[in-house]
Amino acid sequence: MIVIRSEDVANTARHVSGDNWDSKRMIVKDDGMGYSVHETRILEGTESRLHYEQHFETNYCYAGEGEVVDMATGETFAIRPGTIYALDQHDDHIVRATKGDLHLVCVFNPPVAGTETHNATGGYDA
Repeated sequence: MIVIRSEDVANTARHVSGDNWDSKRMIVKDDGMGYSVHETRILEGTESRLHYEQHFETNYCYAGEGEVVDMATGETFAIRPGTIYALDQHDDHIVRATKGDLHLVCVFNPPVAGTETHNATGGYDA
């Protein structure tokens, strides 16, 4: 059994950040689960264009409000607590935090090692 608390990951190599986000990688590739689970925060008033060409991602919002924009269609979807969105087509997208910091639980398949940051296209290398 694996039991990890957010505070156990804080300020370790598995707590990574960018200009407007930070992510605690709670379950990673070496845990052998076949997916990774991240606790991610996107700062209010910011946006990121992301494109995970090597990974599928599902996000569950538990605090804050924002939106996700599908770059292929231009559709914009509201995100608030209780919303889940899945990038099932390696979707090129923009995520914005509009009211408070946006707090997400993110699941990646295949799993990440835990120390990755975004590459030039807004994704993670395989």
